[in-house]
Amino acid sequence: MRRLLVFLVLAASLASGGCSLSTARIQKADAVVALTIDRQETCAQPDRCALPSPLIDAAREANGASTPDKPVHIATLLEDGESALAARVNLIRAAQHTIDVQTYIWEQDDAGKLVLDELIGAARRGVRVRILADQLFSFRDPGLLAGLARASDHMEIRLYNPTFSSARTPPLEFAAGIVCCFFRFNQRMHNKLLVVDDLVGITGGRNYEDRYFDWDPVFDYVDRDVMVGGPVARTMGASFDQFWDHKRAVPLTHLRDVNRELVADTDDQKKWRPPTYDNPDRVAELVTHAEDPEWLDERLVRGSLRLNRVEYLSDLPGKTDEPKRREARALTRNIMGLVRNAKSEVVLQTPYLVMSRPAKKIFSTLHKQPDPPRVVVSTNSLASTDAFAVYAMSYKHRKRYLTDYGFEIYEMKPHPTNADRDALEGQSNAIAVPPVNRPVGSGGGGRRLTRAERQQLAAANGPSESTGFLSAGRRYGPSARHRPAPLLTAGVRFGLHAKSIVVDDTFAMVGTHNFDPRSDHYNTEAGVIIYDKRFADRLRGSIMQDTEPGNAWVIGPRQKKIPVLSEVNEFIGDVSERLPFFDLWPFRYATSYDLKPGCIPMRWTDPKFFECYEPVGDFPEVDVSLKMIYTRMITAFGSASSGIL
Repeated sequence: MRRLLVFLVLAASLASGGCSLSTARIQKADAVVALTIDRQETCAQPDRCALPSPLIDAAREANGASTPDKPVHIATLLEDGESALAARVNLIRAAQHTIDVQTYIWEQDDAGKLVLDELIGAARRGVRVRILADQLFSFRDPGLLAGLARASDHMEIRLYNPTFSSARTPPLEFAAGIVCCFFRFNQRMHNKLLVVDDLVGITGGRNYEDRYFDWDPVFDYVDRDVMVGGPVARTMGASFDQFWDHKRAVPLTHLRDVNRELVADTDDQKKWRPPTYDNPDRVAELVTHAEDPEWLDERLVRGSLRLNRVEYLSDLPGKTDEPKRREARALTRNIMGLVRNAKSEVVLQTPYLVMSRPAKKIFSTLHKQPDPPRVVVSTNSLASTDAFAVYAMSYKHRKRYLTDYGFEIYEMKPHPTNADRDALEGQSNAIAVPPVNRPVGSGGGGRRLTRAERQQLAAANGPSESTGFLSAGRRYGPSARHRPAPLLTAGVRFGLHAKSIVVDDTFAMVGTHNFDPRSDHYNTEAGVIIYDKRFADRLRGSIMQDTEPGNAWVIGPRQKKIPVLSEVNEFIGDVSERLPFFDLWPFRYATSYDLKPGCIPMRWTDPKFFECYEPVGDFPEVDVSLKMIYTRMITAFGSASSGIL
C-alpha cells in the first residue's frame, strides 16, 4: 500500500511536470498577457455608463442615513432563483467602480456563462472586476482561463488552493493530492460573495450553476441568499481582500496548465464574444427583468427591510493552518455562541444533518435544561439529496438526534408542493405535485415511472455541490455513485441547499455554513447575522414552510407494537449505532412519517402522533437500487469519515 501511495504521488508529479513554475516561466506568461490583453473600453463617462438601479439607490440611501453609533442597512431575502440571478445582473450593470466575486463553484452552463459575460461587460466599461473561485470545482478548462486572462485589462481571476498548481485536477492528481497533502487539499474556500462598489453585497448558498437558479431541467436546489446594502458592505469587501491577498489565491499565469496555454499562443488575438446559450429565450427574459424597475420593485424592493444591526462574518483564509486560532473560525464561533444562548427556539435549515462534536455538546446541554428550547431542523431526505454518503451519516444517528438533542426533523420531499414555479416552466415532463395525504408508501405523488424513464433519469448528472470528496468524481465523468438516488415518480427534483438559522425569533443567519464538521473545521465559511425580529420572523416563516406536510416527511420513532421484541431491537440498534464500524443492524429506531387525511400537523413527541401519522418507510420515494446498498454500506463503515464528507 505504501508503494502504491508513493507511486501515485510520483506519477502525478511527473505527469504534471512538477508542482510549481519558475519565475522566468511566469514572467513569460505575464508578458504574453500584457501584449495580447483586450484593452477596449466601451464607456468614457465618469459613472462608467452604469445603469440605474433601485438596489444601489437603496444602499446609497442607507449609507447616507448611517452614523458611527447607529448604522442603517437594507436587507432582502433572495428565496427564488430568478430573483437571485436578476439581482446579480442588475447590480453588475449598475456598478461604477468595483465588483468582487467569490465562489466555490463556477460552471460553464447558462447561468455561469451569463454572469461571466456580464462581468466582462462591466470590466470593459472600466469597472475593476476581481473573481476568486475555489479551484477544485470552478472553470477547470485551462484554455478558457487563458482566454479570460486576456478578456479585459480591468478584470483579474485567481483560483484558491489549486492542486499541484493547476487549474484542472485529473483523477490521478486528485488521488495524489489526498495522499501527499491531505490537510491542505481537504480545506476548501466555501465562501460565496458578490460585492459591488462597497455599497451592497450578496452572500448565501448559491454558486454559479443552473441548478442554483432553478434553470436545471432535472434537479434544482431550494436555496437562499441575502442581499444587504449599507456599511456592512465595506466589511464584505475587506473580507474579500483578505482572501484575494492570501498566498493560496493564485493568479492564472502561475498555474501550470494555464501558463502552458498562454506561452503556446503568444500571438493569440481572439476576443471574448457573447456566449451561446442552451436556452437563449430564458436568458433574454431574465436580463429584461433585471432592467425592469417595476419587476425589481415587485420582486425585490418591496420585500426589503430597513434595519440597524447587521454583521458579516467570515472564517479566515487558510483556516486549517491555525485551527485553534479563534479569529480563524469567526463565523463558526459566533454561530455556536448564538445557539448556546438559545432560550425558547432554534430553527435550523441545513442540507446535511451531521453534527460536529461542539454542536453535539451544545444541543445536548440545551436539551438537559429544565425548560429546553424547541429545536426544529429542516434538511434533506435521501430522495432529495445529491450527497447520499452524508445522508447515511445522518440516518445512522437519527435516534441520538431525536432523544439526546430533542430535534424535530423534517426531511424534504423531492417534489415539494411549494416548489418554485419558475423552475418548471418549459419542462416537457412537468412536476407531478404530490398531495398532502397520499397512500402509504408512495412518498411523493405523481405517476410511476416506466423502466425506460427511470434509466434516463439515472443517466443524468447529479448536482454539483456536496460537502466533500465523494462528490468530486462526478466532475470528471458520470458515475452512479455520485448521482441522486433514482425515484419512483417523474418531474423536476428539488434538493435543499439553503443554510440558515433563527434563534429565539431575534437572531438570524444566512450564509454558507452547513452546520457540519467540514464547515466547522475545514472549509472557510461566511454569512450575515441580522439582529432584527422582523427579519428573523420572515426567515423563520420561510424555513417552517419547508417543513409543512406537503413539502417534508417527519422523522419519528417507530411505534413499539411488540413489547419484548421492540425493546430487544432498540437495544441492539443502540449498540450497533455506537460502533465506529460494522453498523449492520437494519432495523433503525426512527423512520419517516406522513400526515393522515383529516389530521393537523403535530410534533413527534405529541401523544397522538401515531394516530395522525403513518409510516412511509426509511427511504420514501426512492426506487430500490444499488444506491440503497451504497447507503447501507456507508452507514456501516463511514462513521469515521464525517470530516471529509
